Amino acid sequence: MSEVATSVNPGLTQPLLAKRTSRRWLVSAALTTAIVALPVLTVIFLAFFPEENIWPHLLDTTLPRYLVTTIKLMAGVGAITLVIGLATAWAVTMCEFPGRKFFEWAMLLPFAVPAYVIAYVYTSLLDYAGPVQGALREVFGWTSAADYWFPEIRSLEGATLMIGLVLYPYVYLLARAAFLEQSPSLFAVSRSLGHSALSTFFKVVLPIARPAVAVGLSLVLMETLNDFGTVDFFAVQTLTAGLFDTWMNLGNLGGAAQIATTMLIFVVILVTLERYSRRRQQQFAARDNRDPIRRFTMSFPRQLICVAVCAVPVVLGFVIPGVTLSVYAWEYFGESWNPDFVRNTFNSLFLSGTAALTTLLIGVTLAYSRRLHNTRGMQVLMRLSSLGYAMPGAVLAVGVIVPLAGFDNWLDSLMRDYFGVSTGLLLSGSAFAIVFAYTVRFLAVSAGSVESALQKITPSMDMASRSLGNSPGKTLVKVHLPMLRGTLVTAALVVFVDCMKELPATLILRPFNFETLATYVYQFASDERLYHSALPALIIVLAGIIPIILMSRSISNSRSMA
Repeated sequence: MSEVATSVNPGLTQPLLAKRTSRRWLVSAALTTAIVALPVLTVIFLAFFPEENIWPHLLDTTLPRYLVTTIKLMAGVGAITLVIGLATAWAVTMCEFPGRKFFEWAMLLPFAVPAYVIAYVYTSLLDYAGPVQGALREVFGWTSAADYWFPEIRSLEGATLMIGLVLYPYVYLLARAAFLEQSPSLFAVSRSLGHSALSTFFKVVLPIARPAVAVGLSLVLMETLNDFGTVDFFAVQTLTAGLFDTWMNLGNLGGAAQIATTMLIFVVILVTLERYSRRRQQQFAARDNRDPIRRFTMSFPRQLICVAVCAVPVVLGFVIPGVTLSVYAWEYFGESWNPDFVRNTFNSLFLSGTAALTTLLIGVTLAYSRRLHNTRGMQVLMRLSSLGYAMPGAVLAVGVIVPLAGFDNWLDSLMRDYFGVSTGLLLSGSAFAIVFAYTVRFLAVSAGSVESALQKITPSMDMASRSLGNSPGKTLVKVHLPMLRGTLVTAALVVFVDCMKELPATLILRPFNFETLATYVYQFASDERLYHSALPALIIVLAGIIPIILMSRSISNSRSMA
């Protein structure tokens, strides 16, 4: 009897072991999601149960001003990015003009420049003591500011323009991808009915591309809500600036959490509107959506207009800041290249690299767990794990510092009581807090990329591997990861660059006497030492160019051209 049981058990236990291993992936995904969602839950809890409730005071004094200014800023940036992104995406996709292939990827270059960096550059150029106004005074003989009018760069309008110049690539990127996916027959039918290229754009192309445009615009508005360096430098009182003021200057964590919750409401509204805009719009690929696109031929004056439409954002958003930073970095290289710069560069590289690897590991775990358990519950876990990307950095910092500080205090008290040893701030007072915040904020980038790539791998690959006796883990390592190598590298690069640029969360969570390139630039700019911030700012910009080129190539290769 025992021999029969022994001969049967191996065949029966194999599926049981596989099922048990598969459950481990599900449990690990659930635990990871719980940890990632902890900052959001912390912020909400602190807002409803603060130690000192100053909500009535905020409502009566500063909060209305923060709300109005934030709405104005978001509306202005949204309008700028929508116009630039749609116009340039349509031009490089559907129009033939000199330099089109160059602008296909060059339009993404401003994406590499953080908004606070471009704000510092244009302030140094356009301020009263800058070279532009100085040249005007010399040419026209003006002696003081009372002799002429010049637009004030440090204003709400100035902040709107600065942020818009570096965020329009969100709309451009997704709009261009949507235009490339559309059927050429739609354009042909529209033109045969007598519609011009412009009429075809508004009546045919734009309605179909609306879901992609809505996603790009929502990302723009969330990044606008997240901005701190620009609005702080320009003294624009938004919700993010109010959060910093309430926490850092007033020392009221509960009030900061209440402002953070207000910002989360903005995020929820944006996500809801984005999903609502495409709730009834379902698209299917046409049979000819892989046929070459035949671009419109235009007269020479219209070609010049296309060149100007594409060149102006690139010049303003990348060329002028890049050249200015390069000149300043060269002139002040001897002063800028010092032990502090080297140490802060290493800090940025270490934090960004660690966060990129961490998000990659967690992203692979979540995406592969979704592949093994494609249930509604797993879909909910994936969405919850992506909450961090929608959270502004300042809000995320509030949600991260409180639980980590609570754990540190509990551990320190425990060690004191039992061993007479103080552990200090192991998590909240170290680089761990920054890496944790980066991971939560940018996890959606890696998880989404890996999940999208895994969906393109046929399930028969899994079945073949499992039939050969490989567990889900071995299947991932031997089959899927080699096929995902390009996706993993691209996702890691994007997260790396985003971490290099992140300012609000880093400012709040950094340990004492610890700087990154982003905070280093911010400190110089706050002290009006813009020339000395050029070299570290230039390093941040150069780091962002590599993933931009990769993204542009992947989009261009998705559709053949005529």
